[in-house]
Amino acid sequence: MRAAPFTPDHSMNVIGGARCAGGGPRRTVENPATSEVLVELTDADPSDVDAAIVAARRAQPAWATLAPVERGRVLRRAADLLRDRNDELARWEVLDTGKPIREALVTDVHSAAECLEYYGGLIAAAAGEHHQLGTLTGWTRREPLGVVGAIGAWNYPLQIAAWKAAPALAAGNAVVFKPSELTPLTAVALAETLAAAGLPDGVFSVVQGGAAVGEALTGHRGIDKLTLTGSVPTGRAVMRAASAGPVPVTLELGGKSPVVVCEDAELDRAVTAAVLANFATQGEVCSNGTRVFVHSSLHGAFVDAFVDTARSLVVGDPLEPATQVGSLISDEHLDKVLDAVRSGVDDGAALRCGGGRRTDGALADGRFVDPAVFTDVADDMAIARDEIFGPVACVFSFETEDEVVERANATSYGLSAGVVTRDVDRAHRLAAALDAGVVWINTYNVTPVEVPFGGVKASGLGRENGWAGLEAVTRTKTVLFESGPLEGL
Repeated sequence: MRAAPFTPDHSMNVIGGARCAGGGPRRTVENPATSEVLVELTDADPSDVDAAIVAARRAQPAWATLAPVERGRVLRRAADLLRDRNDELARWEVLDTGKPIREALVTDVHSAAECLEYYGGLIAAAAGEHHQLGTLTGWTRREPLGVVGAIGAWNYPLQIAAWKAAPALAAGNAVVFKPSELTPLTAVALAETLAAAGLPDGVFSVVQGGAAVGEALTGHRGIDKLTLTGSVPTGRAVMRAASAGPVPVTLELGGKSPVVVCEDAELDRAVTAAVLANFATQGEVCSNGTRVFVHSSLHGAFVDAFVDTARSLVVGDPLEPATQVGSLISDEHLDKVLDAVRSGVDDGAALRCGGGRRTDGALADGRFVDPAVFTDVADDMAIARDEIFGPVACVFSFETEDEVVERANATSYGLSAGVVTRDVDRAHRLAAALDAGVVWINTYNVTPVEVPFGGVKASGLGRENGWAGLEAVTRTKTVLFESGPLEGL
């Protein structure tokens, strides 16, 4: 049981268990850190999407009839294979995304493997309920939905593909997955790993492409569930498509999350949490805590330490182990981040460090931005309201707990929040008061697969991971059995 080394080529769609070129346009995929061409691939077209869904509908019933422990065994074998391939796939993830290898080696592949392993074990414990109501017996069945259409984002391609595939496959569904057109590689490696672990042909397919392929997938009547990690506008488009079914939807969208540093916080811990909340994966993380609210009694010391730390972060070649901040994903996204920095300066915020593009030496061919820290930011400035999705942090001062809760919640987003405090009572109060789907206390951006992840308000619908992730890809059927006499009208 071994997957062959991953080799990208023009045939980067996986339909019915085989790699193939699509009927769509041919395009190049670049390493964002060097502008080197990684692969020329041929995207899918609507007929390819249809073929993937037809193959999924054909393969899914037999997969669903396997005992849960048998399906789980396939996923656990795939998890082992991913761990065996950690270094290989982490390198491809870095080439595809521009993130530092030090992150990819310990996070991306491992988290995908953990997700497959978790659901591979959990599914054997999934069960319905029994109700004895006199001579009437009622029970429930947990059944797969059928074919899940899934769309990934470009910041964590392999992890997101596994987060969507693992619970769906464990429950007996088939999955048709569309990775981001910017990071198409490792979803194919996941498909090949699952096949090597024994997943039947057609149960997990990959279709490549941009918005047109996404629309063909979300609008297809052969889809029984849609799940997206992406932007708010894309989430709204997916909801509109799902309403025609209607089919259930899980959406994990953007954020503009707060981190609250209380007056009793340990300074070093607060700074470390803020760095993790702003500069990991060069700031391209939906849950990032880019609005850092610091109690006035700590504000000056915190800003000095935070700025010093941001300046010390190593920006460079993502494949170098010392690199801490890699390349942004594309020229278009680079321009967006630089425009946000200019907007903050023009609006009167104080840029304490960073915010410029690296143009020296080999980095000139990439999309590298020095970590930026703003202070003197008004709550109504664009940099305080809009998701930037880059290494740009805003630091605010606050006086009272009621004040910071009101300001932290004054956003259309509600994905996550952070609290740094040594007061247990305050931690519980703030966790309850902050309008977010996930609250981290004295840490940040930790996403174990065992607990649900997702947002509120414009940040999304539903939850991934944990038991909630399994519920999201199953339906409950009620069965009623009468063993006594039946009276007529």
